[in-house]
Amino acid sequence: MPDTLKPAELHAATLTLDTHVDIPWPETPDPRSETNRCVDYPKMTAGGLKAVVFAAYLPQGLRTPEGFAAAAQRAEAMLRAIRATASGGDRRIASRSTDVEFARAEGGTSVLMAVENGYAMGDDLSRLALWRGLGACYVTLTHNGHNQLSDSAIPMASLGDGPTLHGGLSDLGRAAIAEMNALGLLVDISHVAKSAMMQAVSLSRSPVVATHTCCRALRDHPRNLDDEQLDAVASVNGVVQITAVPAFLRNPDADGRYRASVADMADHIDYAVKRIGLEHVGLSSDFDGGGGVEGWRSAADSANLTAELMRRGYDAPKIAHLWAGNFLRCMRMAEGVAAGS
Repeated sequence: MPDTLKPAELHAATLTLDTHVDIPWPETPDPRSETNRCVDYPKMTAGGLKAVVFAAYLPQGLRTPEGFAAAAQRAEAMLRAIRATASGGDRRIASRSTDVEFARAEGGTSVLMAVENGYAMGDDLSRLALWRGLGACYVTLTHNGHNQLSDSAIPMASLGDGPTLHGGLSDLGRAAIAEMNALGLLVDISHVAKSAMMQAVSLSRSPVVATHTCCRALRDHPRNLDDEQLDAVASVNGVVQITAVPAFLRNPDADGRYRASVADMADHIDYAVKRIGLEHVGLSSDFDGGGGVEGWRSAADSANLTAELMRRGYDAPKIAHLWAGNFLRCMRMAEGVAAGS
C-alpha cells in the first residue's frame, strides 16, 4: 500500500477493528438503522469501520446465587441480542480471526462479541463454553468491583469491597483462565487489579489482552496500566488497546472536566509503542460505555484517528497493525492454543 495515499484513502484501504463497544441495555436501539448509539451499522459504514466487538457488559452485583443467576441471564440475553441484528446484508458474525479476514476479503463487516465481567459466570465454568458457542471472543475478568474470579482495579465500597478480596485471582479465577485457554477465549485484563493481572499473565497459555485501557505513566488512573504491566503484556505476545475514554487519557482541568481529543489518544499510543513495541498496541473506543473524544465521538468519525496517526508518522502497515492486525494475531494464537488443548 503506497504511503502517498491521502488519509481518507488509507483509512478506506485498512481493516479497521474497534475492540470494545458496549451495547445499551435493556433498551437497545436496533443498530441496523440510525440510532442515538455511538456505534450502529450506518455509522460504521460512514466512518469506514469494518469490524467491531460488541460487549455484553454486566455491572458488578452481590456475589450470591441470585446475583450470579441474574447476571448470567443478562449476559446471554445480550449476546443473543447482538447476534439477532448482526447478520444480513454484508455483515457477518465473526467468532474467529479467519471470519474477520474472510469478511474483509468479501468487502463485508464483521461483528464480534465479548462478555465484560466474569461475574456472569457465577461458579459454573461451563458458561464459558456457552458464551464461546454464542460467538464471544474474549471475557473481561472483572468490571468495577471484586467478583468471584478476581480482584478489581476499582473496588466498590457500596458492595462491601475492601482493597482486596482474593489477593489477586481466586482459585475459581485460575480455573476460568485455564478453561478460557482451552476454548480459545482471550483473557481480557481490563478492569483487573494489578496483582490479578500479573498472575493472569503468568498462568495463561494464550496472550492476554487489555481491550480498553491507557498508559498510567501519562495519566495516573487505576484503570490504566503502568510500565511493569505494559511490559508483562508484551512478554506474552499480548496487546494493549488504547481507548478513547477522556478520564483515562488526561488529568481534569480546573473545573474537573476532561477535554480529551484524538491527539491525546495518539500520545498514549506513541508512549505504548515506544515502551513495548508497535506489535503490542491497538485501538478501541469504549463507545456507549463512556468513550468518546474530540475527533472520535462515534464510529462515523473513525477516519480522524487514522489521520492523526498518519500525522504522527505511522505508515500504512503500522496503522494496519494498530487497527486490527495485532488483535487478530492474539485471536489466532488463542485459537491455536485451544486447538492443541
